[in-house]
Amino acid sequence: MKKLIAAATALAMGAGVALAASHSMTVRMGTEGAYPPYNFINDKGEVDGFERELGDELCRRANLTCEWVTNDWDSIIPNLVSGNYDTIIAGMSVTEERDQVIDFTEEYIPASPSAYVKLAGRDVDLENGVIAAQTGTIQANYVANSGATLVEYATPDETIAAVRNGEADAVLADKDYLAPIVEESNGELEFAGEVRIGGGVAMGIRESDQELKEKFNAAIRSMKEDGSLNALLKKWFGDEAPQW
Repeated sequence: MKKLIAAATALAMGAGVALAASHSMTVRMGTEGAYPPYNFINDKGEVDGFERELGDELCRRANLTCEWVTNDWDSIIPNLVSGNYDTIIAGMSVTEERDQVIDFTEEYIPASPSAYVKLAGRDVDLENGVIAAQTGTIQANYVANSGATLVEYATPDETIAAVRNGEADAVLADKDYLAPIVEESNGELEFAGEVRIGGGVAMGIRESDQELKEKFNAAIRSMKEDGSLNALLKKWFGDEAPQW
């Protein structure tokens, strides 16, 4: 799960309070569209993935109409606070830093590990080597404080490319994002270890939108209780997906 740190805290806090989404039946769901299987853009140019299916079902249960909006990861919190959309549903893990700027629903994915991936057969020093991570993630923050040399990239695809072209010894990202990439690499890539950082994944909501938060909380709880959330996690993340 992508773990955004609050690098844009000051900007987000100064952006002011936007109109509460709960005043309207249409809710603009903000996502990145570049982090499969959580969210991605399909061949039709539409938002797709686990969070698209989850978000549509949550809106249905909450009697809301979803409207999907994509936004670059590095500005996703400031643009929520400034009112460009009403929620963040983008593989965002709960962190203390982020919680100072926005609010969160209940988690819809339990906490899961981050992992290192390297070129197969290559010896790497994870503690002192060059490690790639996406900008604005707590994986990047973790590497920066680990003693290794951090190289940051704007998109997750670029972090994988950095390992393949030799710009980085390894990449640190969510294990469930990396697993299909390793599997489809035909032996080119392999895991090099894992760490647990950050909490589970939840929807980001403006502090002013408590009514909207409670609507989504009720919908998330109902999906946990009837087993449909676990079924959705297995559908998109496989039999080893974390379960409630």
